[in-house]
Amino acid sequence: MTGSSQWPSLPVERWRDTRDTVHLWTQIVGKTRLALAPRLNHWWSATLYVSARGLTTSLMPCPGGAAEIEFDFTRHELTITTTGGAVRRMALTPRTVADFYAEFESHLGSLGIDAPISVMPNEIPDAVPFDADTVHDQYDAEAMHRFWLSLVDGHRVMSRFRAGFRGKASPVHFFWGAFDLAVTRFSGRPAPRHPGGIPNCPDWVMAEAYCDEVSSCGYWPGGAAEGVFYSYAYPEPGGFRDQRVVPEGAYFDDQLGEFVLPYAAVRGASDPDAFLLSFLDSTFQAARRLAQWPGDDPVRT
Repeated sequence: MTGSSQWPSLPVERWRDTRDTVHLWTQIVGKTRLALAPRLNHWWSATLYVSARGLTTSLMPCPGGAAEIEFDFTRHELTITTTGGAVRRMALTPRTVADFYAEFESHLGSLGIDAPISVMPNEIPDAVPFDADTVHDQYDAEAMHRFWLSLVDGHRVMSRFRAGFRGKASPVHFFWGAFDLAVTRFSGRPAPRHPGGIPNCPDWVMAEAYCDEVSSCGYWPGGAAEGVFYSYAYPEPGGFRDQRVVPEGAYFDDQLGEFVLPYAAVRGASDPDAFLLSFLDSTFQAARRLAQWPGDDPVRT
């Protein structure tokens, strides 16, 4: 079934600098959620979620009640809203990461929200602390609106994919570390300790993220001219990368260690939703079959 979708064109080259700046802004907000929300397995308590306006932390406990922080990519502002009725707004415009961080921290302080965070970005090589980053300073409002629309499309299809699984599955959520939308299915078995090695990310963080056997998929605005959808298994079963998967245009990227399907191929399909679903399903089935996941076929009928 074709969704009521946008699937906007969004060449990475045209908004790379904006992407990299907003990536760092989302890390500041995501780390705030990590500081305030109760810890969940696999770091699910740190993620952001696609909303009707952009990306949100959802409701987080804080002194005096609770708060929500949302990137609004329609009005192009960041809002901090408390259950006590207070609201703080920040304009999303070309501005340095250091400037964004300073104003954001000032607003939290004025609201009495104490959420200490590490100022060092995660999962980024050669990272610069937020409060010293005066290099990343771009914001293309139209590009961010289009990226949000692509997230809405990805979220719709990935939510449908998630709903077809009877076992443990993550929410469809946005990881600010790598700046990607993801959903993960679990076999129910423990996994060998992840070796880590991610830039500016302690190995124990990855060990917690991948303590169980998974098949995971997502959408990342990189890796191809307009970004990619991806799918991988941890631990990777023997023969996985040699599997033939659908649809046409999907392939295993040895550098990423994942199957990928270019976003442009999805956008250009006659039925983008079905096209993407076929990729998500075929790569999952390959991982499940080769790893011999326990029990009957865990996919709902």
